[in-house]
Amino acid sequence: MTDDRTAADYAAVRGGVGLVDRGDLGVLDVTGRDRAAFLHAMLSNDIKGLTPGRGCAASFLDVHGKVQVLLTVLALDDRLLVLTPPGLAAKTLEALDRYLFSEKASFREATGERALLFLAGPQAPALAARLTGAAVPAEPWSHAAASVAGHDVRLVRGAGETGDPDVWVLCGATAGPAVQDALVAAGARPVVSAEALEALRIEGGTPRFGQDVDGAVLLPEIPLGPFVSYTKGCYIGQEVVVRIRDRGHVNRHLRGLVIEGSAVPPPGATIRAAGAEAGRVTSAAWSPGRRRAVALGFLRRQHAEPGTAVTVQWDGSEAPATVTALPMPR
Repeated sequence: MTDDRTAADYAAVRGGVGLVDRGDLGVLDVTGRDRAAFLHAMLSNDIKGLTPGRGCAASFLDVHGKVQVLLTVLALDDRLLVLTPPGLAAKTLEALDRYLFSEKASFREATGERALLFLAGPQAPALAARLTGAAVPAEPWSHAAASVAGHDVRLVRGAGETGDPDVWVLCGATAGPAVQDALVAAGARPVVSAEALEALRIEGGTPRFGQDVDGAVLLPEIPLGPFVSYTKGCYIGQEVVVRIRDRGHVNRHLRGLVIEGSAVPPPGATIRAAGAEAGRVTSAAWSPGRRRAVALGFLRRQHAEPGTAVTVQWDGSEAPATVTALPMPR
């Protein structure tokens, strides 16, 4: 079940706009004339095609096509910003640096140097435009310079982590408190709780690295559309990704689950179908909007069709559930 604050935060995002603080993300600052070419050869998406003001999601794979980290890359005039999951900036830098030989590219950890805020909800683009007087970019991860409360910011159109529109607001760390106050004064609900954001993220079908995705997961086992370009040329793990697309299939898929009853299963709970184990839960939370638990989990291919009835079991408890597509239908 949920408390009043979580329910109010959830409702703000689904019906208006909520403010989320993502200062926990890692940041890498990448400079040098070969920065785009180098990352293009490393990552699963088209980095060389990013002109200033553009961006993309991407993954760094091993040679077997398994996900080492999920990233966001933003192209500025003189550098690339790479956003990593919390606590993984240094590890990501080290992993990429192992492949850097003669290329003119320099990596520096810049975690904490910028405030990373985002507005989530159907009114997020309008609030950002009203406050800044600037047009909000329409394409996911496109971005533009603007000003909030006299401070320079960068407005970044997000990819809809919660399933609703979102707009990121990036600024210098020292400007963060003033920018946050201005966003709240303009009508954003502060600050959306982790509990509400988890339910919103699960419903939005956004996998979290280290929780839903790790080094044992093949990229094609998750909804990979935002992370991959099939026309960019070679990158680490590409052969596996293309071979699965063209000549095979994966044996499991990340799917959503809507679970009956009031109990929220823990990560690792067993998913059963047709009397046999069919998969495992990776994330779960109580959804104030659905009045039941929602979850993400991996399901064997034969049980992954949306609408399939399954049972979730954990610690002597069990609950019926229904498999859903991602994002979850409303």
